[in-house]
Amino acid sequence: MSIQNVYKKLNIRYLILVLAMYSTSVNSQTLHDYLSIALQNNPEIQSAYKEFEAAIQKAPQVSSLPDPSLTMSAFGRMIETRVGAQEARFSLMQMFPWFGTLEAKKNATNLMAEVSFQKFIDTRNEVFLEIKKTYADLYEINKMIQLEEENLQILTDYRELALSKFRSGKGAMVDVVRIDIKRNESETDIQLLKDQMQPLQVDFNSLLNGSLNDIITIPDSLPLVENNMPIENDSLFSSNPKLLGLDKKMESFEEQKKVAKKDGYPMIGLGLDYSIISKRDVPGLEMNGQDAIMPMLTVTLPIFRKKYNAMQKEVDYMLEATKFDKQAVKNKLQSKYSMSNYKVSKAKSLKELYIKQTEHTKQAISLLIAAYSNSGTDFEEILRMNQDLLILRTATVSANKNQFIAQSTIDYLISKEE
Repeated sequence: MSIQNVYKKLNIRYLILVLAMYSTSVNSQTLHDYLSIALQNNPEIQSAYKEFEAAIQKAPQVSSLPDPSLTMSAFGRMIETRVGAQEARFSLMQMFPWFGTLEAKKNATNLMAEVSFQKFIDTRNEVFLEIKKTYADLYEINKMIQLEEENLQILTDYRELALSKFRSGKGAMVDVVRIDIKRNESETDIQLLKDQMQPLQVDFNSLLNGSLNDIITIPDSLPLVENNMPIENDSLFSSNPKLLGLDKKMESFEEQKKVAKKDGYPMIGLGLDYSIISKRDVPGLEMNGQDAIMPMLTVTLPIFRKKYNAMQKEVDYMLEATKFDKQAVKNKLQSKYSMSNYKVSKAKSLKELYIKQTEHTKQAISLLIAAYSNSGTDFEEILRMNQDLLILRTATVSANKNQFIAQSTIDYLISKEE
C-alpha cells in the first residue's frame, strides 16, 4: 500500500470527526457540541494528531534509494596512456539494497504510522471521558443548588407555619428558632456549592481550550444510554485503540524482521567511470584521444554477521514484549469494564431505592404537618424528616452522576463512537 493511500485511509477518519462539529447548532450547547469543540481545539488531541502526521512522513524517508555518489578527479600531472593523457575522471555510483528491502521498510513505517493514529484516537477518547466526568460534576452541583434553594423555600414556609402556631398559642417559639438555624445552614450550603462551581467551570473550559470564563450550558438531566454488551463477548474490545495500536505494532515488527534479514544480504552498486583523454601527437594512432567509458559493479560483503543476527533477535524480543503488553492491557480493560458494569448496576439500584424512600418520606412529612397543624407537636420530627428528604433527593442526583460516569467509562473502554 502506498504512503498516500495509508494517509487517506487513516486521515479520512479524523476529518469525519472534525467535520461533525459543524453539524451541531451553535446556539444549543449540548454535550455532543462540547465534545466537537474539544476535538477541534484541545491541545492534547491536536498534539497527538500532529504526531500521527509526522509519522506519515517517515515512509518516504525509508523507502527511497540512497543518494548516488559522484566523484570527480583532475590530474595535476597528466597520466599518459597509449591513446593520450588523462585530463580528468568522473565516477558515478548508485547503491541498491537487496530486493524487497525498501518495500519492507515502507510497510513497517506505515504500520507504525497507524500505531500513531490509534494513539491519537485513544488520546481523543481520554479527553472525551474527562469532559464527560467534569460535565457530570457540573450537573451534580447545579442540581444540588436547585434542591437546596427549594429546601430553603420549604423552610421559609415552615417558618410561617411555626410562627402562626406560636401566635395562636398552639406552638413554641423554639420551633421558629430551629427553622432559622436550618435556614442559615441551607444558605451557607448554597453559597459553598456556588463557590465549587467556579473551579469546575475553569476545568471544563480548559479541556475545550477556550476562555476560562465562558458560560457553560448545564443540563437538567444526563444522557443515560446503557450498553448491554455481555462481558464475556470476545469482540468486546475489538475497537479499543490501545489494542488496535498494539496489533499494528506487532505487524510492524513482523515487517522489521524482514528488513533485518534483508539487511544481511549484499547491496549492489551500479556505476559508470568516465575519463577525458587528450590526443597524442602521433599520426595514424588508432582511437587517439578517445574518452574512456567503463561500467562498474560494486557488491557489499556482509561477512560480519553478529550485528545482523542481533538485529533479528532484537525484533523478536520486541515482538514478544508487545504480545505481553497486549495481554496486560486486555486484562486491565476487562477488569475496568467489570468494575464499571458493577457501578452502573449499583447506581441504578440505589436510584430505585432513593425514589421509593423519597415518596414514603413525602407521605410521612404530609402526615406530620397535618398533625402539627392540629396539635402543634412533633415539629422537630418534621424538620428531621425534611432533612432526610433533602438527603434522598441529593443522593438520587449523585447516583445519576455516578451511573453516567460509569457508563461513559464503559464507552471509553469499548471505544464507542460519539
